[in-house]
Amino acid sequence: MVQRFRLASYNLQKCVGLDLRRRPGRSLQVIDAISADLVVLQEADKRLPPRPAALPHDLVEDHGWQILPFGQVDGSLGWHGNAMLARPGIELLSTAHIELPGLEPRGAIRADLRTPLGPLRVVGTHLGLLRRNRHRQLAAIMRHLDQLSDLPTVIAGDFNEWGSMRPLQAITHGMTILKSAPSYPAPRPVAGLDRFALSKDLRFEKPTVHQARPARVASDHLPVWVDLLAA
Repeated sequence: MVQRFRLASYNLQKCVGLDLRRRPGRSLQVIDAISADLVVLQEADKRLPPRPAALPHDLVEDHGWQILPFGQVDGSLGWHGNAMLARPGIELLSTAHIELPGLEPRGAIRADLRTPLGPLRVVGTHLGLLRRNRHRQLAAIMRHLDQLSDLPTVIAGDFNEWGSMRPLQAITHGMTILKSAPSYPAPRPVAGLDRFALSKDLRFEKPTVHQARPARVASDHLPVWVDLLAA
């Protein structure tokens, strides 16, 4: 039997669903249903300072998740709205923030992990609305990665790209941005905004969009996941 490690990405929209109700428990119901080992979140905190967590810490931990530390302050779940949740059995080696350029406040987080498949580096991000900013932000992530020792690497998150992936693919040298089914808007998806970029040394199965209830109302994005496979 092939060993797998399931990695998911989900833009929570601050746990406010399309019914305009903030229901963190519903968001966690969606997350739990994916059966992922690691979940990369976007918009996990409320927008205004002090940016408290939209998904309460105690509720997350009651569901058996470990909140990875990124120097959170004032009750935040992560940094610049990005967060990572891990299941037991994943060893955290190190974490970091990555400052991203642009007029909007954007950032990325990085975790180096020891998983059942071996070492893995995961970057979580939410790229900007303007194309030129997305290009600059992804380039900043790649510069950060170029300064580190080599590890199998995944960039996961809301890439916010409606058009061709070719310009972004040109920036992610040595990595492949995977084709993904549409995940936005949740009721009738037409755009594959939520993506994974993988280093060439990773084996994987085709990314999947999670559509089971209540995902179509819990956020304006559907979660996506990819199974990484043992070499």
